[in-house]
Amino acid sequence: MVEDLQQWSERMSRKPGMIDRSQQAIQTRINRLIPEKVHKVITSAIREMTKTVLLGSGITTREKNLLLEEGMLNTESAILNRINFYCSSASVEGAITGAGGILLGFADFPLWLTLKMKMLFEIASYYGYNVKDYKERIYILHIFQLTFSKQRQRNEVFKKMQHWDSKMKDLPASINEFDWRTFQIEYRDYLDILKLMQLIPGFGAFVGAYVNHKYTKRLGHYAMNAYRMRLEDYVELP
Repeated sequence: MVEDLQQWSERMSRKPGMIDRSQQAIQTRINRLIPEKVHKVITSAIREMTKTVLLGSGITTREKNLLLEEGMLNTESAILNRINFYCSSASVEGAITGAGGILLGFADFPLWLTLKMKMLFEIASYYGYNVKDYKERIYILHIFQLTFSKQRQRNEVFKKMQHWDSKMKDLPASINEFDWRTFQIEYRDYLDILKLMQLIPGFGAFVGAYVNHKYTKRLGHYAMNAYRMRLEDYVELP
């Protein structure tokens, strides 16, 4: 557990390499190939989900602090089971929408985004964090952004997340300062080429199932380490 957290932290802090620096030019070319309608669907879905998360409507989760009741090992075992559940759900959803080509492919963006956000809320709750607190919701969005960003942006987000419990005291009372534009652009660019392939009839079902499963699992792993990082300041992790 500690070793996993350490390795993850090192990856989050790694400086962008040559491949990372060349991605922007490649991404620009990809963006030109993707229909504007697709960009608008993704942007709208991310904007609305961000507002939903920040304003506290539309996403609910059980109020159950497993960490206090069961201890770290049992809590993380339960969390891994929930991650597997969300991975399977996202995979099925991706396969169904991918099989439908462009029209159903559009539906995948908001549906998959909702699944991922619900998973993050549930993980936070299991670790004992109050997701009704908007500052905790900001942290959830940072986890999401950390997972779906290029390395340069990932470095910046990770710095914001370190020692969060001290930094959150200085957060403004207003939610309007959250930079959702950067948030949605990074997410869109990170997945563009993969999700574009999902819009291809026939081939899209396989891509949708694979991509949704892979990145939902990655998001869950990142979330676990993001909360381990906070807990490490207060408890000795086994």
